[in-house]
Amino acid sequence: MQLNKSLALCAVLLASSWAQALTVTPYSAAALAKLQAAGEPVALHFHADWCPTCRAQDKSVEALKADPALTLTLLSVDYDKESDLKKQLNVRSQSTFIVYRGKVEKARSIGETSVDGIRKTLRASL
Repeated sequence: MQLNKSLALCAVLLASSWAQALTVTPYSAAALAKLQAAGEPVALHFHADWCPTCRAQDKSVEALKADPALTLTLLSVDYDKESDLKKQLNVRSQSTFIVYRGKVEKARSIGETSVDGIRKTLRASL
């Protein structure tokens, strides 16, 4: 019985050590406002399903989820649906990342697909 408890505790500890630091979630104005009001690092990824560059970026972002140094939230913005937000932020191309620390823009990247390039952009908020 004691062995089962020890194994269960080890499994929980191991799983928590593998927890993803980079959280990717769909964009909502409320989520962005909440993160910015708290002064949290947050990135917007203007994304279109039909965009091959965006699909390449998705693969790199997926690889970055395991990076424990990237403790921020990435909000995936539907490029085709969020016209007002695009105008407000002067976004003219899908495959755009905008990185904030609170409400202050720290970095912007358009068309970057490499893991290292996206990591560098996202780290600007930390």
